[in-house]
Amino acid sequence: MGNQLDQFLDQKYINLETYKKDGTPIKTPVWFVIDNGLIYVITRDSTGKVKRLRNNCDVRIVSCSFKGEPKDEWVKAKAENITGDEADKAIKLRKKKYGMSARLIGLFTSQKGNLVAYSIKPID
Repeated sequence: MGNQLDQFLDQKYINLETYKKDGTPIKTPVWFVIDNGLIYVITRDSTGKVKRLRNNCDVRIVSCSFKGEPKDEWVKAKAENITGDEADKAIKLRKKKYGMSARLIGLFTSQKGNLVAYSIKPID
């Protein structure tokens, strides 16, 4: 795995910075998994971050605390909506990593739409 992903190993949260149409950054702490040199984030399709990612796939990420306090240096990256087998695999990896917590959150957030998955690839 590349050095850019090292800070994310053994972490529970990343702070995902997405951008409004006017360029205003919005930081959101989220769960994530790493597989094959990519970070995957799973969320619901009606969330604000998904709306922002549809308009701009440029993001920044950093390992963080539950409250979003950065633990390391921000990394520029590109986010891409993924579907099919790749998305299914990312969802399964998240369930494995977060266990019962992921299942409980899924029950409480199901009214916010369907699950969507994004791959996040650091850029140089």
